[in-house]
Amino acid sequence: MDLISFKQNIWKITLIVLGIVAASATAAYAQTLTTLASFDGTNGNEPDAAVVQGLDGNFYGTTVFGGALGYGSVFKMTPAGTVTTLYSFTDADDGRYPYAPLLLGFDGNFYGTTSGAGASGLWGTVFKITPGGTLTTLHSFERTDGSVPVAGLVQADNGTLYGTTLEGGANEDGTIFKISTSGNLTTLHNFDETDGASPNGALYQGTDGNFYGTTYAGGTNSIGTVFKISPTGSFTSLHSFTGYPTDGSEPYSALVQASNGTFYGNTWEGGASDYGSIFKMSSAGVVTLEHSFDGTDGGNPASPLIQATNGNLYGTADGAGASSSGCVEGCGTIFEITPGGVFTLLETFDSTNGAYPLASLLQGTNGTLYGTTSKGGTDNDGIVLSLNVRLGPFVALLPNSGKVGATVTILGNNLTGATAVSFNGTDATFTVVSKTEITATVPTGATTGKIQVTTPQATLKSNVSFRVIG
Repeated sequence: MDLISFKQNIWKITLIVLGIVAASATAAYAQTLTTLASFDGTNGNEPDAAVVQGLDGNFYGTTVFGGALGYGSVFKMTPAGTVTTLYSFTDADDGRYPYAPLLLGFDGNFYGTTSGAGASGLWGTVFKITPGGTLTTLHSFERTDGSVPVAGLVQADNGTLYGTTLEGGANEDGTIFKISTSGNLTTLHNFDETDGASPNGALYQGTDGNFYGTTYAGGTNSIGTVFKISPTGSFTSLHSFTGYPTDGSEPYSALVQASNGTFYGNTWEGGASDYGSIFKMSSAGVVTLEHSFDGTDGGNPASPLIQATNGNLYGTADGAGASSSGCVEGCGTIFEITPGGVFTLLETFDSTNGAYPLASLLQGTNGTLYGTTSKGGTDNDGIVLSLNVRLGPFVALLPNSGKVGATVTILGNNLTGATAVSFNGTDATFTVVSKTEITATVPTGATTGKIQVTTPQATLKSNVSFRVIG
């Protein structure tokens, strides 16, 4: 064999080996999408909101329609995918059409909103529901104090709930409100078009204690804004979107503050290709375009991003992606984007595995991502899905901040037999309530940082830092 032939053979062998290694790496790191449950109308129809993990390790969520009377439902789903209807709305005092996700409150109950009906007629409600399905209407909107609350609630450090209404208020452009867990509501801000209109997404409480949010209309160019509001109602407009082909237009969803302190969000339209955008924003309101959707990688993102334990951001695009028989213009996508702006398309829906993911994802404490699609599945009434992106288990905190001596609930998996809990290295007293729940007391000397739980199987860290309040 001459030298040239020998080198060619060596090169062929090298290519084969590299191909095997690359294939192995792809297989090792490829994500796995699984349909956990398909809705059939009777147990709900069109889950437009994210699921939330309860203290018992099950997942809880809402469907806009379906249920016993067709006005929407609250459901519970086991990690294996068994769905139980907890409550069916009646289009009366309890409301109808819950578009928003549930919030797991500090008390272990869930809080949410309905977009219509209620004691005042058509304007929507705020409600509380126990894990067992007992629902209490906390407030019925009257148009003057807001109407059509389609966004979820957020619970502040002090236990008060904060939210938005899409319409109503003094100027009919939507409101920001706070409400106690007993139902005492106060309107904090009435939008007036110049400072924004129609806040469709939930508020997000930043590390500075203020709330940040978006409106999909109003502002300088009438195509949406970003704003900041203090817990007492001091309001600041931070940014007005400029549309195509720049930073985007019509932001439908909430913001998220990443561990680097920067806020991230998306817009329904605009960007370089007018399919929507992903942007980042400093706390001062300086917006930078991070990614423009072009249709092939998705389009029209309507849900907030989440930051997973690997530091990357994950989200869904409601439409576009590859066309299929179920969705000619595309059924939507799931994607990953790094804090530095590197975008990766993870999954493309084709109706059989779901269609139109309007909701954000949730990272369960087992490390897996969970989500919903509003359509698709066996009966085309929507699904609940899981996406395994090979991330490890962790513990979640409720709440994420508190004073020394306060009680913190820790959520996780396989917590039975835990031998230690520490707050940024300071040991704490704790009680193992169940295999999915621990309660701990913030110890003297604790400082802001991760909470760590030691179990017989592993040492688990919290996905976010616990902030010690002085």
